[in-house]
Amino acid sequence: MNNTMTIGGHQAVIQFDPEIGMFRGEFLGLNGGADFCSDSVSGLAVEGETSLRVFLEMCAEKGIEPARHFSGKFQVRIRNGGHA
Repeated sequence: MNNTMTIGGHQAVIQFDPEIGMFRGEFLGLNGGADFCSDSVSGLAVEGETSLRVFLEMCAEKGIEPARHFSGKFQVRIRNGGHA
């Protein structure tokens, strides 16, 4: 089961990772990986803010746009002849 939370105006997907016994969060729609872990919901908020801040600072230093832009196009491929 996936849950989301908003941290600093950015959505993150939260999952429980049984291998490490912690919750893991990963921000959506960013141009790179900005993930974080904690054993509590309040800890996720703190770790998420830190991870996001570091990611945004690195983007600013390197002149990279932090948000991924989508074209709005949806591609569908069909076999030759159009038979499903």
